[in-house]
Amino acid sequence: MNEQMHVKNGVIDGKPVQIILSVARVVLGALFFYAGAIKIMDPAAFALAVYNYHILPACLVNMTAIILPWVEVGAGICLVLGLWIPGGALIVSMLLLVFTLALGFNLSRGLDIACGCFSTLATAEKITWWYLLRDSSLMAASFMVLCADQGRYSLERALRGRLVRKP
Repeated sequence: MNEQMHVKNGVIDGKPVQIILSVARVVLGALFFYAGAIKIMDPAAFALAVYNYHILPACLVNMTAIILPWVEVGAGICLVLGLWIPGGALIVSMLLLVFTLALGFNLSRGLDIACGCFSTLATAEKITWWYLLRDSSLMAASFMVLCADQGRYSLERALRGRLVRKP
């Protein structure tokens, strides 16, 4: 390994970076838990939000509106608690990629629709280029968590340490 890679790995492995990544992981997890929980409470309204994007065939809208929020909640729980971090981060990263592409596609088509991200109300704010920037930023953070979070500050690591130290 060359010296430059060693320095880069030393920075990523450092405590300050791992703390920042842990905070990003928990924030992403909390956002996804909240967003999914809101959608679970009103699947019909979320189905309408999904339908309004005009991307999925009508036969997949209801199934998406029922399954997607539970995936968001599950991935959010994984990230908040620090359990199965790579899986939770991969799911969140891929969802954010799909959400970012869907937002960009519909913004470019000029559709005036509610996002459906954190509210299922028909009166929710309409999508804007700021939403695209927000989702792109969250996606960048999720890829950083996926690629660099070592789970140093996670429940999984605490449990693993407890199992190793038998009395």
